[in-house]
This record gives sequence, C-alpha cells and structure tokens, in this order.
Amino acid sequence: MSAERSSALQLLKSFAPLDRLKRENLAALAKKVTLQRFTPGQTLFSEGDLDGRTMWLVSGAVEIQESGRALYTVRAGTDPARRALCPTSPRSSTARALEPVRCLSIDSELLDLVLTWDQTGVYEVSELCAETAGGAGDWMTTLLQSEAFRRIPPPNLQAIFSHLERLPVGADETVIRQGDEGDYFYIIMSGKAQVTRETPLNRAGLKLAELTVGDTFGEDALIAETQRNATVRMLTDGVLMRLGKRHFRELMNDPLLQWVGWERAREIVARGGRWLDARLPAECQAHAIEGSINIPLYFIRMKLGVLDRQTPYVVYCDTGRRSSAAAYILIERGFDAYVLKGGLNQNLPAMRRSA
Repeated sequence: MSAERSSALQLLKSFAPLDRLKRENLAALAKKVTLQRFTPGQTLFSEGDLDGRTMWLVSGAVEIQESGRALYTVRAGTDPARRALCPTSPRSSTARALEPVRCLSIDSELLDLVLTWDQTGVYEVSELCAETAGGAGDWMTTLLQSEAFRRIPPPNLQAIFSHLERLPVGADETVIRQGDEGDYFYIIMSGKAQVTRETPLNRAGLKLAELTVGDTFGEDALIAETQRNATVRMLTDGVLMRLGKRHFRELMNDPLLQWVGWERAREIVARGGRWLDARLPAECQAHAIEGSINIPLYFIRMKLGVLDRQTPYVVYCDTGRRSSAAAYILIERGFDAYVLKGGLNQNLPAMRRSA
C-alpha cells in the first residue's frame, strides 16, 4: 500500500463513524470522498438545505448558526470535529467558514448503505474481489450508489453479496448470447463489454450500449422469463460477478418492482407521469394507450437519454412481462417507474370504461 493511500485512510479513520468501518470497506468508500475548500466568510451549507452530503472538518474553523444567531464554533482537530457537521437532513443549522477551511464530503445515502453493509455483511470487500484495474471495491461502491441498490432492504443486500459468484472473462468472450435461455444476472467488476442485438436488417448486430465497472446486465430475460434479447461480448479482459436466476428474482427483482392497477396508473399519469409502451412498434399500431411513448424493451438502454428523470413512467405491454423488465432497467438507472399489473390484456375492460 502506498504511503499516500495509507495517509488518506488514517485521515478518514480519525472521523466518526468512519473509524468503525472495516479497513477494506473504508478503502472502497475513500474513492468516493471529495475534499472541498472554503474561504473565510463562505457558507458550507445553510439551514434547511437538502444537499444530501455528509461533511467533516479537516482544517480551519466554522461557526454554526441557527436562525441567524451564532451557536458555537467547531475547530479542526478537536473532539467535536470528529463528528460530522450537522448531519441532519434538512440541515438544522448553517455553517460558515471563519478562516480557510477544508472539509471531507460524501453522499449521505452511500455512507449509510456502506455502514449498513459493513455491520450486517458476512464478507468484506477484500473477500469478494481481488485488486483489479479499477481498484478493489470500485464496483461495489458504484452499485451501492445506484438507485436500484438504494431501494433494496439491508438483509437482501447481505444475501445478494453472499450469493455472488466471481467469473473471470477474456477479451472477445461472449458472456450471454441473443436467443439463449436466461440463467444469471451479471455485474461488471472490471473490464468493458458491448451489448448488441441482431435484427433481420443487421446480422452483425446493432450496438445498444457499452458497459463498464459497476454496470449490470442480463436482468431482462430473468424478469420476463424469456430468451436473451441481446448479446453481451467482452471488449477487454475482465472479471464479472454473477447471481443465479432464483436468487436474483427473490432478492432484487421482487423488492424493486412497483406494480399498479389501472386506476392508480391513471392517477400517476394525471399528476404529470407518462405512459411508456415497451412493445414493438407494429404492436402499438394495432392498439396503444393514447399519449404513450413507445420504446421497445431491447431499446430501453439506448433511449434513456430521451426520457426525463423527473417524470414518473407507467410502463405497459400486453401481459406485464416485457414492461416489468423495462421498468426494472429504468428503476436501476434512477427513474421512477411503475408496471401496469396484468398489462393491456387484463385492463382492457377498465380502459374502455374510462375512455
């Protein structure tokens, strides 16, 4: 371990509750910590802020204020400075720099997830992965920052990591092939991969996405219980973590998907949400919900950029199979997505009554 890295870890261990983390988990979290600088008179945060950051004072002094009145001063190196500055959300006070200040800052939800994992998990990061090109733990902290993993209950997280299998792969190796049966959900621990889909007009395969450390794939077929709808091939040597179909469905799929009936779906759309049709264009031409957006399941990853992350989406298909897979991908990438339970087939009578 380099002297610089060792020094950084010692600095982190001087703050609570970071000093309670296992060494390898702290090393993984350290990659997500930033150092912020403030000039005298500058505000670190204000009363009522919802910035979602946890901050510790590394050097300098700050004045803590409430309703414009000075309460007390925190100076680096003292016992009060070991604890995070006003960690509540929304902020209950204002912090103003009295002199040049340096602060460590990290996403509060990520910190809470890592603390939970550290205290409930049966494995440390070092036991789950060896040193890789991206550094031990990069893939794990990237996962824990994703919206999908934030929604998974802590006991499920513990079980997920304990059931993961490590799989070394080589450059140009095909991990999953279009048309095969789905068996595993994959997480990229190191390396890069490319997702392609063969079409009648493009036998070589249409490029859908490029994946890297912390990205996931293979969930579509497991959720919809269909064949693989795309091929994933490694662009470089790498290491994958994989989770079997049964454990994926029990531990990840079920806790994440939000199923809604017709009336609840209409309420979501009436309040600013949008319908998203996960079927093929030819199916939509025959029958579709008025005002819906059509993005076929296998194009979801490619079309994420055209969707608004502030808009809730109610995803549908004929039965709920493809729409549940599409909604999972959206949720995994930070969207607020719901699945129309039973799809169009079961909701057609209700749709006609409300037309």
